[in-house]
Amino acid sequence: MAFLTGPLPMIPQTGAARDAGVSDGSPAVVALGGGHGLSASLSALRLLTTDLTAVVTVADDGGSSGRLRHELDVLPPGDLRMALAALCDDTDWGRTWRDVMQHRFQSRPGVNGSLDNHALGNLLIVTLWELLGDPVAGLQWAGALLGARGQVLPMSTQPLTIEGDVLRRTATGEYLELVTGQARLATAGAMGKVSEVRLTPADAAACPEAVTAIERADWVILGPGSWYTSVLPHLMLPELRSALTRTKAKRCLTMNLTNETKETAGMSALDHLAEVRRYAPGLRVDAVLADPGVIEDRDAFSAAVAAMGGRAVFGKVGAATGRPIHDPLRLATAYHDMFGEN
Repeated sequence: MAFLTGPLPMIPQTGAARDAGVSDGSPAVVALGGGHGLSASLSALRLLTTDLTAVVTVADDGGSSGRLRHELDVLPPGDLRMALAALCDDTDWGRTWRDVMQHRFQSRPGVNGSLDNHALGNLLIVTLWELLGDPVAGLQWAGALLGARGQVLPMSTQPLTIEGDVLRRTATGEYLELVTGQARLATAGAMGKVSEVRLTPADAAACPEAVTAIERADWVILGPGSWYTSVLPHLMLPELRSALTRTKAKRCLTMNLTNETKETAGMSALDHLAEVRRYAPGLRVDAVLADPGVIEDRDAFSAAVAAMGGRAVFGKVGAATGRPIHDPLRLATAYHDMFGEN
């Protein structure tokens, strides 16, 4: 594959245009998370800036990603693929390649095929990784193919495992159950209360490009997304937590549109903030964006945000359907107003 031996494709790099003195004036923004939550954030932020970086969790062990991770010993590509799809160019070319990346194979009835439920984008990303031997370079090539408006980076170039202690209550008492794997932990709230979450290995190195992007950013956006498996993992990785704590960028925490998920059953919005403070006690935030329909007590919530160094920003950012899904245009409006006020 000789065409992969030349220079990397030219795609936007966080801080690069500004450092070269050719910035168009839009802020350098880094969005951290995973899955559908990060996709929603990126779909909004791409409308506001040409200098956008996604930093994605790499602990997934379910579905197509889990199979590829187990069989090939690679990073789980699924959340990275979703981030790339959210950044695709808004042209026939970009939209077509987005649909190609998101396409899942399904065998004809009665056949259990080896490709069943694999997303083509996952296979493409892993192919690039194998050819190039570099996960960051592979994602750059995939981004160039889609005409991605920004870059996508893994939080670590090492596959991570997430585990948690879940407090179970029975007729005879309480006990802690160890739940290992993102796929299982994502539904652990239905079994009991998640009381502690850890990454393995705990001292894994952060992706150097991700650390650099955070250091050069004007704004860092954390969330929305599955709190324990997509949002908090960024605060558990020592080098990434340190970068988030020391960066001169302004920091925004974006809350979810529902507190009652399979992962966080029984938790309030205040409990979500408390978990952020527990895993990153030195992290200061400038703003916490929340839909007012999710906040039980605005005064208490605002006070909790103030204790983290920032202010609460309330805005209707959910889809008009009423489902707990962020609307990209409403979310973009909220981010635009927030960027302009700070």
